[in-house]
Amino acid sequence: MAEDTRNSGAEGDSVEKVVHINRCAKVVKGGRRFSFSALVVSGDRNGRVGWGFGKANEVADAIKKATEASRKKMEVVHLNNNTIPHEVIGEHGGGHIMLKPASAGTGIIAGGGARAVLEAAGVKDVIGKSFGSSNHANVVKATLAALHALRPRDEILRARGKEIKERKAL
Repeated sequence: MAEDTRNSGAEGDSVEKVVHINRCAKVVKGGRRFSFSALVVSGDRNGRVGWGFGKANEVADAIKKATEASRKKMEVVHLNNNTIPHEVIGEHGGGHIMLKPASAGTGIIAGGGARAVLEAAGVKDVIGKSFGSSNHANVVKATLAALHALRPRDEILRARGKEIKERKAL
């Protein structure tokens, strides 16, 4: 259900993906009143990603509100070339997700909200598995929690008190 919409404004190569749209019905005297909520993930495909949730009486307005919220919440995540630096598990509510780095050419092996977050962040090769809740919002938030838990190699080595050795190309 992830829908890709590109923005060619001041943001540059910003990408917004509609992860889920929910319709809610309220029964009133004259019949049913529908309202909509939208979950949107946005990113620059270069290590910045955020999510937003919007509610309105029209689908387009809900998506617009969610997109604005997702752009405000964009945060930086640490990537290693086209994959992630190490295996990580993210949790939020009942949603759990495990992400593993993959070799070049593997692609994004993850579904639903996790795929939308990883694509928006700029990850090209990763293996993901979702456990627990399949609620779209919890899966998106768990994926973002996993990405925020990532640390670059030099930071881990510095914490262990080891030297960072430069590799020379052959």
